[in-house]
Amino acid sequence: MAPYGSDDSTTPDESDDLRAGRRKAARYVVPVAVVGVAAATIGLVPALADSGDPDLPKISAQQLIEKIAASDVERLSGTVKITTDLGLPDFGGLENSLTGGGSGSRSGDGSSADPTSKLTALATGTHTLRVAADGEDKQKLSLLENAAEYSLIHNGKDVWGYDSGTNEVFHGTADDSDGKDQREEVPATPKDLTEDALKAVDDTTSVTVEGTAHVAGRDAYRLVIKPKDSGSTVGQVTVAVDAKTGLPLKFTLTPASGGAAVVDAGFTQISYAKPAASTFDFTPPKGAKVTEEDAAGAPERHSGHSGGFSGDEGFAPGGPDGLDVIGEGWTSIATFDTGGQGIPSGSEAGGAFGGFLDSLGDKASGKFGEGTVFKTRLINALITDDGKVYVGAVTKDALVKAADEAK
Repeated sequence: MAPYGSDDSTTPDESDDLRAGRRKAARYVVPVAVVGVAAATIGLVPALADSGDPDLPKISAQQLIEKIAASDVERLSGTVKITTDLGLPDFGGLENSLTGGGSGSRSGDGSSADPTSKLTALATGTHTLRVAADGEDKQKLSLLENAAEYSLIHNGKDVWGYDSGTNEVFHGTADDSDGKDQREEVPATPKDLTEDALKAVDDTTSVTVEGTAHVAGRDAYRLVIKPKDSGSTVGQVTVAVDAKTGLPLKFTLTPASGGAAVVDAGFTQISYAKPAASTFDFTPPKGAKVTEEDAAGAPERHSGHSGGFSGDEGFAPGGPDGLDVIGEGWTSIATFDTGGQGIPSGSEAGGAFGGFLDSLGDKASGKFGEGTVFKTRLINALITDDGKVYVGAVTKDALVKAADEAK
């Protein structure tokens, strides 16, 4: 099906309006993710579209972005299937060897119900989430695991995490600033992922509407976002947008190298009815171990989204001091100096961690000297032997070129 809108015909005024629509979308999109879950990239779902594309009125890319920005969906419930295919090895054995515990355990006095303990589980494989939301103060996310369930509930000032496998509870509080910051850092639903992608819409980006689809029983438009410049590992981002509500229902990021999607998250079922108030109630079960956030020594939270695409946003807001961004848009590269601390080789690191390093790293050399490129199907990082780091959604050659030009 031919595109409904093309970036080639966009006038300067329309480009300004499109960017304004993008900024409105980033401001008004209401995250469905529960406060406290953090995952830089999640989701690959098998094809969720039904057979037969719906016949919908034509719409331009600018109009569709404005529709996302104007979406006022605050109440919903549904099921999201997500899988990550970053080309990373299985983290399970590595996590256990580093923490000294089995599945669900954490090092030290931490709790398996702490949301941060679920990061490695979401970094690989396929997962099913049940989500519910009733405004900005009530959200629930449940991760269905083997013979167990992990739930994260945000209800007013309270944030509860519960791991049924270990019968552990994590309790924290969400003030206004914390809630905002954490929601911005959590690309846990199609809407969250779309918000991050829209931040990349600038002169380096092609934005079109390419056909329609059925997703989770809803008619949707397909918004396609592509880098214009070569050198990025991102091929394109496709977002299925509910034709009536403007809510992103499915997000797919495919790599420039081809093959399966790297990131794709989509609803398999969705309802816009108000969830029952009891959905967000939680009382620690009898005998459960309860860990308070302050006692757990939770790391300081930083504002900004994680792993952004835009050169204006950078790849690691709140990251190391002295971080700079080279270039702009999809081929931007974040760089900082560790102070001469390079990364040890696998043999130097030893054990499971050494094997993990070897599985990711490729040796690299140039005018900058020597170093190692740690690679995924989306984000690559060059760490030089003298401790300088270059990271971005770009190819190995682009990282080496940036390091050479910095000399």
